[in-house]
Amino acid sequence: MKKCPKCRTEYTDSTEICPNDDTRLEFVNTQTDDFAASAEDNFSADAVTSETTESRFESQTSSPAVGEITTAPKIMPPPMNQNSGMSGMAKGLIVGLVILALGAGLVFWKTKFGGHGSETLNRVSKEDMAILLKDANPMQLKQLASSPEQKKKIAENIKQLLAVASQARKEGVADDPNIKRELESIPLVLTATLYDQKINGDKGPMPPFGYISEDQVAEFLKDGSHEAEFKEFIDSKLALARESGKFPQDKELSEDELKQAKDDYAKIRIYEAEAKAKSGELGEDFNRELNLQVKLQQAQFLAGQYAQKFLVDKIKVSDEDVQNYIAAHPELNPAEKKAKAEDILRRAKSGEDFAKLADEFSQDPGNKNLQGELQGGLYKDVSKGKMMPAFEQAALALEPGKVSDQLVDTPYGYHIIKLEKKGEGKGSDGKPAETYDVRHILITTTAKDPKNPMSPRELPVTEMARQTLEEEKQKQVLDEIVANNPVEVAEDFDIPEPSEEQIQQMQQQMMQQQMGGGMSPQGGMPPPPAAAKPEPKKPAGK
Repeated sequence: MKKCPKCRTEYTDSTEICPNDDTRLEFVNTQTDDFAASAEDNFSADAVTSETTESRFESQTSSPAVGEITTAPKIMPPPMNQNSGMSGMAKGLIVGLVILALGAGLVFWKTKFGGHGSETLNRVSKEDMAILLKDANPMQLKQLASSPEQKKKIAENIKQLLAVASQARKEGVADDPNIKRELESIPLVLTATLYDQKINGDKGPMPPFGYISEDQVAEFLKDGSHEAEFKEFIDSKLALARESGKFPQDKELSEDELKQAKDDYAKIRIYEAEAKAKSGELGEDFNRELNLQVKLQQAQFLAGQYAQKFLVDKIKVSDEDVQNYIAAHPELNPAEKKAKAEDILRRAKSGEDFAKLADEFSQDPGNKNLQGELQGGLYKDVSKGKMMPAFEQAALALEPGKVSDQLVDTPYGYHIIKLEKKGEGKGSDGKPAETYDVRHILITTTAKDPKNPMSPRELPVTEMARQTLEEEKQKQVLDEIVANNPVEVAEDFDIPEPSEEQIQQMQQQMMQQQMGGGMSPQGGMPPPPAAAKPEPKKPAGK
């Protein structure tokens, strides 16, 4: 599995460049970071803080608005890029990623726009799919055209999204005042963004709404008639951000942050008003696309809220469930590996050379330095708090020169530990801290991810079992929701055929990105915002 380091979207291993922002992808393991090249990476206290059920599910069911507040309300949409889209189209789980991938560039705002309600969307036609795909990434369109399975998966994901949104309405999620205001606000920024694209898309590189002057903004704001609307908007935005944990409960926005948000809000309102006045001139295609985008975004937002409030708890798996799963799958049972580790422990305690035993038996990749030389299982000057708790507690309980009486069990396997010495060094903050030198031998209990057997990385058995069970429960829950909320999504939609010129342009943009290129040209839908996630995991051992 690969992930974009910027937008955090996940892709299959065959994809090299993120179509959202043209960034080169990095190999990751979505459940936990595997062994790295040092003990700090392998057995640190942070090494197995895998994504929780909640974070993994939420990342698939919601995405932050362009105005979503995490530190300050940057409420402008992202730069337009005619080649953005189609990210994550091979993913088989729910809700939002595919909608974002189809060029929607969906964001959330405050206002009402005549003609666009928040009614449920329960049918997406072949023609609707053509609208969604028209501005998609040419490279991904070419790939999609040769993969009926991916076409079917896109339709399936959209169906799941709309079904979850429908269920959310049934259970009253849309009646929450702040959520209701968000649903009512969606048409504003979509109208302004599509209008900006239509009238300015061929004028070259420019930030969103870059052709709106400061004088126009000042004129909009001078009479103060929009002050109440803006306050309602920003208060609602803050309330939702605080509820989701993306903005501190006790923090307020600074004057500069509020001014920037108000200026951005003014630009959106200016273009929304222009588009509204020219609705007849913009044509049927424009209005149909806008209506479809609005309903899809409303569905995405509702699905994300419903997932956070209800679905996350439904797919959680207990530790007992995990152990029962392992017990029911003998191939995952570590009994033989434990027996091997116990034999090595016996030999170490009987006086055999620990370093030689480590070089012969340890399955820790960190036992080799950059030159590939074996290290005898030694890790020097380890700061207290760096290793996983079970490992560190066992090591520091020993007298220097002693070997642990028992195996130490962590999610990565069985450890045989020998403390060499205790000392004092510097911690990560530069202050004096307790350190120690330790040797260890690892017999791993990790296993190949069954969905990605060719990957060189492995998962701890407990994490793999938890992931498998959660995915099974998630599928069961989603299947039930889809069955109770019938939705029609066309699977026989046509794939636009990109021209050679479009493909070459995308390739050039990829090359520029790799070489540190600048802003993408204006002229297409905004790239999808990153999937909403909790605080990012710290790298193992850091």
